[in-house]
Amino acid sequence: MTLESVSNNGTILVIEDDPRMQKVLKRLFAAEGYAVEGAENGKMGIDAFHSFSPSAVVLDLMLPGVPGREVCKRIKGASPNTPIIVVSAVTEVADKVLLLELGADDDVTKPFSPRELLARVQAALRRTNKATRTATVAFGTCEVDYLRMSVRKSGQQVALTAHEFKLLKFFLENPERVLGREELLNDVWGYNFYPTTRTVDNQILKLRQKLEVDPANPLHFVTVHGAGYKFVP
Repeated sequence: MTLESVSNNGTILVIEDDPRMQKVLKRLFAAEGYAVEGAENGKMGIDAFHSFSPSAVVLDLMLPGVPGREVCKRIKGASPNTPIIVVSAVTEVADKVLLLELGADDDVTKPFSPRELLARVQAALRRTNKATRTATVAFGTCEVDYLRMSVRKSGQQVALTAHEFKLLKFFLENPERVLGREELLNDVWGYNFYPTTRTVDNQILKLRQKLEVDPANPLHFVTVHGAGYKFVP
């Protein structure tokens, strides 16, 4: 593990076992003013994360030793707000879905443009910084704490999965705006392929059941027929 540069922009941790790809990504992020830390396998990646507390993590899915899904789980368990961008092959769709459910913030499929990956990482960092500036948000009888990744309803803790929290956060950041299912899949799930848009409907149903006073007659997570959904504070 070697720290490639020192920067006020923060540190990007690249967990990638291909030396050539590791070199390309280090140069890419260093050229944009980031410090870059590299790790060649899952265990080294976890150790580097705890040593350097990076601003974001680029995680290859197929790693020797500790697999990518386990690395993602451990990092998100230790720091839910650290963005993780997964790099994977198109044949690894099932693992990608699992990783996103575990809380990965975005996914880039090989082969990919390094500039596309850079854009995804920077977008994830912007979302995280925006959430950090506004640590808590309240609506109805609910209070959302971004830093602790927790939700309370009428003073009682509500258990949300990592992905339910991501969906809720996206709604809170886009109040009163009609959000189509495809937009939610792209921006919340983080990539363009998913088995069915019914996934969105099922996730919103869960949010209603957990956060609405009357889930059958929602006041906050409202259906806009023929268009998608809208969050009403």
